[in-house]
Amino acid sequence: MTENKKVGIIGAGIAGLSAACYLQMNGYDTDIYELHTTPGGLCTSWKREDYTFDGCIHWLMGSNPGNPFYNLWNELIKMDEIQFIHHDTLFDIEVKNHKDKYGNNIFHLYSNINQLEKYMKDIAPEDSVVIDDFIESIRELQKWDLPPNIEKAPELLSISEKLKMLKLYPFLKYVKKWKDFLISDLAGVFKNPFIRDAFLLGTGELDFSILVLTMQLANFDKKTTGYPIGGSMVISRALEEKFISLGGNIHYKSKVQKIIVEDNTATGVILENGEKIHSDYVISAADGKFTIFEALEGKYVSEKLLKLYNEQDPYEIFNSGILVSLGVAKRFDNPTHQIRFELDEPYLLPDGTNIKTMDYSDYYYDPTLAPPGKSVLNVLLITYKCDYWESLRKRDKKQYNKEKNGVAEKVINILDKKLSGLKESVEVIDVATPATFKRYTNNWNGSIQGWMPPADFLAVKSVGKELPGLKNFYMIGQWVTPGGGLPPAILDGRNVAQIICKRDKTKFKVNF
Repeated sequence: MTENKKVGIIGAGIAGLSAACYLQMNGYDTDIYELHTTPGGLCTSWKREDYTFDGCIHWLMGSNPGNPFYNLWNELIKMDEIQFIHHDTLFDIEVKNHKDKYGNNIFHLYSNINQLEKYMKDIAPEDSVVIDDFIESIRELQKWDLPPNIEKAPELLSISEKLKMLKLYPFLKYVKKWKDFLISDLAGVFKNPFIRDAFLLGTGELDFSILVLTMQLANFDKKTTGYPIGGSMVISRALEEKFISLGGNIHYKSKVQKIIVEDNTATGVILENGEKIHSDYVISAADGKFTIFEALEGKYVSEKLLKLYNEQDPYEIFNSGILVSLGVAKRFDNPTHQIRFELDEPYLLPDGTNIKTMDYSDYYYDPTLAPPGKSVLNVLLITYKCDYWESLRKRDKKQYNKEKNGVAEKVINILDKKLSGLKESVEVIDVATPATFKRYTNNWNGSIQGWMPPADFLAVKSVGKELPGLKNFYMIGQWVTPGGGLPPAILDGRNVAQIICKRDKTKFKVNF
């Protein structure tokens, strides 16, 4: 009997778990090496006393049938056993200097597009033409089954299959029309100052193509982007359980130090404790910079990769953040799941980042995260200053903790003005800095999603799963697919399994 081929996977994030599951289904013996003690990577949540704090999912694309990703999730997770909540709004926006005609200063970005259209026309009839164009762009997206052809890895599409993509020409024409139009551009077209300021503030610290917003709304309206009750770890644990049930092995607290290469062929990994483990294939679902320039010592690079990592061209690195999570011994009146607002005065973080806007999320809708009558809230403050926090933590842990506590205190004081009685009711405080993200995921600069996609929607391309001159090695995940996120991660894992099966002349199959 022929022995199964062995695959070593670096990282038990969503991409690594996905690849591992599909490879196990197809007769490979798969081992995952994870530096942390839990699965999921950035898709995680954690306990602090009686509270559970979540670090990832606000909504999951493919939560219900009607989106192509549902079928992919359902191949690995029993989706009908997970309860999803579908919010009435994408989020709310507090407008500082203007009110609507009813005297309200909160703009509701409703997830039901009929409701959104009626609401916007009611408060801004003078902008009916612009609103019609905006709403019609969402309805146009709903005509298309997006993303297309996810059943087969793009690297394996035949010429005839690629030609079939021509049926998407009308959609691509639509994308071309909107790809250079940013959310801030749309805001500038509105005559109504309340709606104009709402859309300007809606961009937060980052401005995106209007396509990002319209695609989100198209899926929210179809109720295919829900939040899983129990949070991010529900998804991560379900994938872990699936992998183990298929006979795979996860080795926690097993940080990979080097990738073994013999005759320009990846043949295994060396762990930080010196243990050498050989395999027929190596897949890195870990940080891209670590993989290419440390584990492989920068020996397998191209001009394109050097430009990407040295100059961040054509993609910039996604931000990190300071995540302040609060366990609060009360519930708030008329809660909203997420609201964005402008600060009365900019807040200068200890690392020098100037914060002008803030979002807070209230997880009132998930009863599993807090005891009855209590709440979990969190705030993510965007920063790129991982080096500051990492250096401070190594140099002066006491000062590091002091500055973390200072950030939490500032956030609590700001939120206390929005949520009466918050400050006196805070029971548990948890602060994760970019150094925390780096420590638990090894992500370069503590990035929360790898590469930032450009505003030009059509310009987004995969960095590539293979490295020049290196055989039997693949990279997957957020450092391969700009924009990151969970759906691309699970798809990357599925695709690389197909590629390996094709190479070994094995028919790819899925076992439920």
